[in-house]
Amino acid sequence: MSWKKANKRKFNPSKTELLMARFMDRGRKMTYSVRTSYTLIPNQKYRRSYRRSSKFSSTLDADSPFLSSLGNFKALPLEIFQMVLEYLPVKDISMLSMVSKTISSRLINYISTPTGNRRLLLQDFHNPELSGCRKGSSILEHYRTLGLLLKRCTLLLPTKDRLKYIHKILSEISCFKLSGCSDPLHCSGLQCYGVFLQTLTAGWDELECHRVYNFLCELSNLPRRVQTVVSSKPGKYCMYVLGSARKLELRIRIFCRSVLLNHWIHRSDSAFWLTRILKSWPMVNQARLLYIIFGPASTLDGHVVWQKMTEGPTDETSLKGLADAIKLLYDTEAKEWTADDVISLVDELAVVPREWLLENSARLLILCGNNICFTFMASKAVNGRAIELAKLVVFLALVCEKDLYCMDWAVKMMQKVCKVFSTPGERNNFLQSVENAFAHIIMDALQSVISGEHDEEDSSFLNLFHLVNAQANFHKEILYLTMSNTV
Repeated sequence: MSWKKANKRKFNPSKTELLMARFMDRGRKMTYSVRTSYTLIPNQKYRRSYRRSSKFSSTLDADSPFLSSLGNFKALPLEIFQMVLEYLPVKDISMLSMVSKTISSRLINYISTPTGNRRLLLQDFHNPELSGCRKGSSILEHYRTLGLLLKRCTLLLPTKDRLKYIHKILSEISCFKLSGCSDPLHCSGLQCYGVFLQTLTAGWDELECHRVYNFLCELSNLPRRVQTVVSSKPGKYCMYVLGSARKLELRIRIFCRSVLLNHWIHRSDSAFWLTRILKSWPMVNQARLLYIIFGPASTLDGHVVWQKMTEGPTDETSLKGLADAIKLLYDTEAKEWTADDVISLVDELAVVPREWLLENSARLLILCGNNICFTFMASKAVNGRAIELAKLVVFLALVCEKDLYCMDWAVKMMQKVCKVFSTPGERNNFLQSVENAFAHIIMDALQSVISGEHDEEDSSFLNLFHLVNAQANFHKEILYLTMSNTV
């Protein structure tokens, strides 16, 4: 009987024995003894193992979460891993950074090493084409890709920590600083910094971008430097860190355009950054700062030409930057600007550094477009400045004549402004003022010719010629408009 019981237990293990066998199936080496004289060993096919039969097997602790997130790279020593990175394009490294948090951490460490610095932080900013870049791509494209790499590597960090880390990486590049380069006019450093920041901050919300702007202001001391140039006489030499106000104006102009404004695709982004630059200042300082950033500059040394608008007629090229900036602020996407704000800015701009020639003001308004031009003129009509408005109409006609715009545009603009006047008497007085303005301006030009005030290009006589033709063509369009309405 005892033999039968032993034999029965041999083929029917107890519940305890089955439970222990299950633990062994999970990979734990456990043995136990039954009441008989042998040990139950589970079937080998149920045994699990964490060992990999791969050529990448390593003696490292395979159970470590840190190493398991490295994948097959866990078999490589850190030095070899960094050597592999030397053969990858920066764009591919940025893709690699998204594989896992551990890979991203290793890439951050690589960027901070001397080898990574030499590889990634190219500094040949005074050479338009970088010979070390693959396929002849420019250094600008390199820093655009580097911005994407650091954007992905720091994805999980708070904005403040991201900015601190990136500043730590880029702090040794002197050409990325507002006053770091001795020849900023011929240096592409700030342009590279601009495309880097544009790539880094693309898609960030306005609150984060506010933090970026404040961070840049702290690093560059931009507000204090702007205060220096907007509160002193234009171009006046002063004792300052950079030697003179003219040099400081140039550096502010290049920094604002190259770093903050030039590289955005969407107008709303450009309007946001331009608003950050201007809005913290009073209107008079906004106008001067706008002129520093977008006004005419010398083709020789890049310095702002302050007398360009006051000494003689200028061309469209000198005014295009200002006109584009004004249109950007007037756009509906510039949420922090009202139409009155923009018109007041244009009005203030026309006296920087002194009152402009009316021809230059008229040319700027034409470049700004119909909406801004009409709003500006209507503002003068509403505020009782009919004589100023009449002179402006004359110079709008003169610019149309000189620059070959259609004269009927000037006539229709005047006709639209006439509707702003509240009474027929005010409207008639305005029209009379337009005729008087034509007469006075032509007489002044004739007097200049008669007095013999000629220059090498004989511009006085040429100006009189354009004025007479402008008056004739202006009245011709009025006659066409009048006759077409009566027929």
